[in-house]
Amino acid sequence: MKRLLVIAIGTALAGAAACHAGEATAIAIATNGGSASATATAVGNASSTAIAGATQGGRAVANSTAYGGANGCADSRAVASAVRGLAVSNSTADARGIFGGHAVADSESIAAAIGGVAISNSAALARATHGGLADSRSYATALSNYGHATSDSRAVAHSRLGSNARSVSDALADTAGGQAHSRVSTRSDAQPHAQAHANGVGVSISGYSRSSHATVIAESRARNGGRSFTSATVIRVRR
Repeated sequence: MKRLLVIAIGTALAGAAACHAGEATAIAIATNGGSASATATAVGNASSTAIAGATQGGRAVANSTAYGGANGCADSRAVASAVRGLAVSNSTADARGIFGGHAVADSESIAAAIGGVAISNSAALARATHGGLADSRSYATALSNYGHATSDSRAVAHSRLGSNARSVSDALADTAGGQAHSRVSTRSDAQPHAQAHANGVGVSISGYSRSSHATVIAESRARNGGRSFTSATVIRVRR
């Protein structure tokens, strides 16, 4: 019963693939009355993968979109797996490097449910210009065992005129018979000769008939040659 979950999640955790021009892969597998839908879209220098698997009346939906404009590189992965439950996974990666700048956007979303509901959303946005580097990475995971789990992760990085901007966001929601919700948003911006880093980690775990919420917002901005570093971590466990 859990084999489908292990296979689907393991595929996503294999790691990000190298960006290729318009590479998109969509896989949907449904057995024993299940329903699965997978959509993958890649534009430009981008790689997009969507995997959905459902069995025993479960429903799984995976949507992945990657856009790599100019000399940017975007990688998006979405995995949804459901056994008698509902799993929805959405992943978006948007990277645009212009005027010699380099941008990397990496987004991964995993939703797995056994008799419950798991919804995961991940978005990574990176911009760069004039030789700057913008690196944005977002990871969201929602796991539900006869419960309700939602995970939202968003990372935004901007870089201008040779500046660097990095943003990393991780959100995890895991529940067994309860409710777990995790929301993480990071944003970094940089002006001339500046560096800006923002890191946010949110973990929410709950047990039977328990509820857990984790919210993390991290913003880092540097202007006129200054430096700015921000990091925030929240972990909530209710068993």
